Amino acid sequence: MVWIPGGEFSMGCDGCGMPDALPVHRVYVSGFWMDRTPVTNAEFERFVAATGYVTVAERKPDPRQFPNVPPEMLVPGSAVFAPPSAPVALDNHLQWWRYVPGANWRHPDGPQSTLDGRANHPVVHIAWDDAREYAKWAGKRLPTEAEFEFAARGGLERNLYAWGNELTPGGRAMANIWQGHFPDANSATDGYATTSPVDAFPPSGYGLYDVGGNVWQWCADWYRPDAYTASASRNPQGPDDSYDPEEPDTKKRVTRGGSFLCTGSYCARYLVGSRGKAEVSSAASNLGFRLVKSAS
Repeated sequence: MVWIPGGEFSMGCDGCGMPDALPVHRVYVSGFWMDRTPVTNAEFERFVAATGYVTVAERKPDPRQFPNVPPEMLVPGSAVFAPPSAPVALDNHLQWWRYVPGANWRHPDGPQSTLDGRANHPVVHIAWDDAREYAKWAGKRLPTEAEFEFAARGGLERNLYAWGNELTPGGRAMANIWQGHFPDANSATDGYATTSPVDAFPPSGYGLYDVGGNVWQWCADWYRPDAYTASASRNPQGPDDSYDPEEPDTKKRVTRGGSFLCTGSYCARYLVGSRGKAEVSSAASNLGFRLVKSAS
């Protein structure tokens, strides 16, 4: 883990075109320890070996939660990115995501895939409860949204990215994100079409890897688009409940950092002040986590 010194910073993003990252506001966070990288497949495998834990994606979905889904479709699995063969409109994400039976952290691309060569890649297909259970075992916790952003900034104030204000300074790739035409043509000029090793790109100012790109990472906070209008100024813990006007009956937590699927034309949430969200029991091939530990 890396020690993150306490301090005050401007949280949010006023140049991103993302209303839920506004208003930019001053926040103080106390010092804490943070995982240097997202949790890897090798680390998660040790947890499962020690505890016998079964992730949400490995369990049969509860029919009570999916009353309109035929029983034969209620099988363990998870969402896997599946690029279309030609350009599509960006108003329907179901055009590039599909539910794959048998996809889970051991089989990130589907039942025929393995973790061979991916021990140092971030574990994916992790639901919020999975991350919380790993945290209990490890004696750690999920970061608050404020802690994640403060740490990701690495001491750089009001910058667009964790590394500065240029996406590719000197032509150098600084994060594992999408290049090319989304979602049908990934040129992978950064060297990776999907996940990458957690230390493949330069660290932030605090020595943290993958605080932008590679995989989305769960935070402790409930998601609300208006959370910043009533945020505490010192060690904010987020709102008391979840609300997303796009899906008002769905409970969501904040995710941070963006993923290998983020690009300027869609998502772009590798921007250090931007926010993500995910339904608490959802898992996907670009969703993982890292943990923190309080100073005392």
